[in-house]
Amino acid sequence: MTALDTDTERGATAGGPAAPEADRGATWLAPLAVALGVFTFVTSEILPVGLLTPIADGLAVSEGRAGLMVTVPGLAAAISAPILTVATARADRRKVLMILSLLVVGANIVSAVSSAFGAILAARLLVGIATGGFWSIAGGIAPRIAPQGKTSKAIALVYGGSGAAAVAGVPLVTILGDAFGWRAAFWAVAGLAGLAFLGLLAFVPKLPSTGSVRFRALPDLIRTNKGVRFGGLLTALFVGSHFIAYTYVRPVLQDEGITAAQVGMLLLVYGVAGLTGNGLAAVIIDKSLKGTLYLIAGSLAGAMVGMALIPVNLGTAAATMVLWGLAFGLLSPAVQTWYLRAAPEAAEVSTAINTFFFNLSIAVASFAGGLLVDDLVVTSVLWAGAALAGAGALTAWIGSARTGLGGSARRSDALAEV
Repeated sequence: MTALDTDTERGATAGGPAAPEADRGATWLAPLAVALGVFTFVTSEILPVGLLTPIADGLAVSEGRAGLMVTVPGLAAAISAPILTVATARADRRKVLMILSLLVVGANIVSAVSSAFGAILAARLLVGIATGGFWSIAGGIAPRIAPQGKTSKAIALVYGGSGAAAVAGVPLVTILGDAFGWRAAFWAVAGLAGLAFLGLLAFVPKLPSTGSVRFRALPDLIRTNKGVRFGGLLTALFVGSHFIAYTYVRPVLQDEGITAAQVGMLLLVYGVAGLTGNGLAAVIIDKSLKGTLYLIAGSLAGAMVGMALIPVNLGTAAATMVLWGLAFGLLSPAVQTWYLRAAPEAAEVSTAINTFFFNLSIAVASFAGGLLVDDLVVTSVLWAGAALAGAGALTAWIGSARTGLGGSARRSDALAEV
């Protein structure tokens, strides 16, 4: 077991002395409020994906350049996740999340009213900073606001907000933006962030600091824990595979003759499939984490290659989006499970590391995809995504062999006790 310089939430994550808890007689309203916040923040971060073409047209920029609206917050979130986790470790956790919620309200209002691409990118930078901090802190407080005996379910609910944003939030704001204009989507997310603020205020109790996390804890965990290092590779490859292509799925589909209205419907199909995958994740992962990662890789690659090779019509596009959605619905729970198995004694630190790699991968992949879209053909992002998925499968195979983390839940628990 790795010795880390961390005390934060130790009672909830490391089996040490009990941390000060929220009222354990509380209902599910507190975890639901935090999950709504995670859903809102992640939806805000990747909102431009479904509306990339109309946003690019409205701001008179190329689709590749418009992709910076995903790159910038992704990079900011990657950097802010560990920094804000450490910098705010001694502050009341509820208060920090409420301040970040107000920041997202303001940033989305700026995006909704501005006609200058530079101003919108600056607002998107603020969204990324807030998202990284909110996501990493929310995971650490989930055990403290869970109803008595329901810690695992509360953690799953809070993290489920992230997956739901990718598979449901983006399709819904895309449909809204197609119906009322892309600026309406930013207004809607600003409203959701306001609701998240009110939910935190009304239902989440004060959560005073329980200690501190020092910056060196993050690189120390990466340096000393082989499983965490493989987790970083898995996150980078699978998230990169998804976002290098998904960021530009609208221009890909429209280039093949799919209408704007049909794109929104297809993203909704993708969202339903993703929620299904998210719901099945616990059962599949418990049986074999390695097998789940193989399934994710094969489904991502199959969907992307299929979209690139098979003549695209509404039926074939729907089939590939179902496969793609199922894969991404499994992705977040699978990689988070890998981290928690690799470092069960340092859940908050490993979550911050996962958040860093996840958001950095969004930034790098969306930027690389933009270069491919502008300089080559739009379908080149599909082939790049499929290649990254294949590399992810290879990493899962090697990592499982070297760490033993890829087996069933029962086998992993046995290894953790050794």
